[in-house]
Amino acid sequence: MTKHGYSGRRTAAELLARLRAAPAGATGEALSEALRDTVLAATGVLTALNAAVRNLDRSVAAHLGEHPDGAIFTSLPRSGQVNAAQVLAEWGDCRQAYAGPDSVAALAGCTPVTKESGKHRAVHFRWACNKRFRAAITTFADNSRHASPWAAKVYDDARASGKDHPHAIRILARAWIRVIWRCWLDGTPYDPARHGAAAALAEQPAKQIAA
Repeated sequence: MTKHGYSGRRTAAELLARLRAAPAGATGEALSEALRDTVLAATGVLTALNAAVRNLDRSVAAHLGEHPDGAIFTSLPRSGQVNAAQVLAEWGDCRQAYAGPDSVAALAGCTPVTKESGKHRAVHFRWACNKRFRAAITTFADNSRHASPWAAKVYDDARASGKDHPHAIRILARAWIRVIWRCWLDGTPYDPARHGAAAALAEQPAKQIAA
């Protein structure tokens, strides 16, 4: 009730009495037909939207498989076909477009903006960015931590340092961008066994047991 503005100063009996004392609305066959037509129209729109989404999913999967970089982005943990296609579409395939992974992270809004003037230094959230890219890469980053122990650790460390959830996800997204950048330049899919930090983390439990 709080989110609807209920203050709690009126009892349920008082509120019910007010409802019962309120003026009656329009009734009759005309109103019933109007409501029926509204529901049928809304149902038709939702049915068409669901069909369009299914068709789009099939198209995305088909075209993603045809792209030379498609295997790189679909190899990422929990990327999925649609999210992988979103990241690839915003990232692009022109290697000369970026000076390095930091350029990609800035475009995706995953790096803060630092402003300095004299002795004053302030770090702000980056508003100017490709917002579709930020939504795609942070969605992937959030999903990845449920399948990658390395990603989960990056996220957990950020949270433990006092960052809120969105900030921690942007930190993880920035870390993933560095990894994806290497795969993208080399033209090779992601392999956690070749990812140094992920491989080292995977070895830790065995070393701890042995100790």
